[in-house]
Amino acid sequence: KSDTDDGVSPFAAACTALASSIGASNIVGVPVAIALGGPGAVFWIWVMAFIGMATKYTEVTLGLLYREKNEAGDFVGGPYYYCRGIGKSGIAKKIGIFFGTFYAFGLMIELIPSIASQAASVTKQGMALGIPELPIAIAVAIITIIVCIGGVKRIGDVCDKLVPIMAVIYLLGALVIIVKNFDKIPNAFAEIFGSAFTGRAAFGGFAGASLGAALRWGFARGCYSNEAGMGTAPQGHAAANVDHPVRQGLWGVFEVTVDTIIVCTVTALAVLVSGVWTEKGIDAGALAQAAFSKNFNPTFANYFVAICVFLFVLSTIIVVTFYGQRQAEFLFGMTFGKIWVWVYIVATVVGGLGIDLGVLYSLTDAFLGLIIIPNMIAVILMVPQVKKAQDEFFNTPGKYYLADKAAKAAKKAAKQ
Repeated sequence: KSDTDDGVSPFAAACTALASSIGASNIVGVPVAIALGGPGAVFWIWVMAFIGMATKYTEVTLGLLYREKNEAGDFVGGPYYYCRGIGKSGIAKKIGIFFGTFYAFGLMIELIPSIASQAASVTKQGMALGIPELPIAIAVAIITIIVCIGGVKRIGDVCDKLVPIMAVIYLLGALVIIVKNFDKIPNAFAEIFGSAFTGRAAFGGFAGASLGAALRWGFARGCYSNEAGMGTAPQGHAAANVDHPVRQGLWGVFEVTVDTIIVCTVTALAVLVSGVWTEKGIDAGALAQAAFSKNFNPTFANYFVAICVFLFVLSTIIVVTFYGQRQAEFLFGMTFGKIWVWVYIVATVVGGLGIDLGVLYSLTDAFLGLIIIPNMIAVILMVPQVKKAQDEFFNTPGKYYLADKAAKAAKKAAKQ
């Protein structure tokens, strides 16, 4: 479907959400998880992905079940709307309202260190090329302002073009590394599965990691990467011009598959088969760049990784700024939402001036825990509503899935 006056296409909505989840964490965060948690962390990233598919499917479906239109006529949705569906009256209704309000305020604040960490990731890559931090941070901030001023339609237009291009460019480069080191792939998988339940002893430049570290970094980076359970994705998907909430919910499964199963795995394998994670003197956040430098011309590698990180970070900051604006709009009105955007612009510039990534990731993880808890409680309590919607989508005669199935059968018969 194409964009209409009543929303953006389902694919554009999915790309908007995917633009948020595919970010610096896919290039920088996964190697950090390996450096601090060992190869076993990758296994737990996969576990989080499979749990995340179910979680995001449920979140996105709820987001569309409870979406509304704001004063500007745009569809809006997310935990701050669907949490109220926990109960229709009494204490359940009050708890739902509290959860939604707490979530909106918590995410509005959490996005400040999150955006700063994204900006810090891209400026670190620029510094490796001799580009000062400030110009890069300002460039990202200016582009974000220009895109966000255009509203959800412009964000959707930018994302459904930018996301596929940037993902394919990065994947092709990383796959070249994997193919060049094809003989080391079995050992990489052996490291992943072998240390997933035991941890990894120190060797080479690797300091060693316990099972607890593998779990902690795998779960944290997996959750932060695909954003399942965070309640952010429904806000992007809510704008979709789609005939049924479950249809868009399935795009949520697609989103996690691309972000975590494909992009994160390719990054992890590129780092592991290159052996850079065991070499001394390489910063955890620079492992991906080291892998590319080892397998390509170093100058080309530096520019390639810097451009990929820039595109990933740019798309993420644009979309999460939009998410933050929606929280502020829900809590304090549209005027305040437009003003609050500037807090994120400042965070982009300040974060880009060299704040330590480890500190920012710790802050981000702490805030995420606070907002994931009420969101996940609401999601679990509302699963029966999603099941009802799912039954309707797959079993209503002449509509939705069965209509699609009949149309495909008719088309196949016509060809024959």
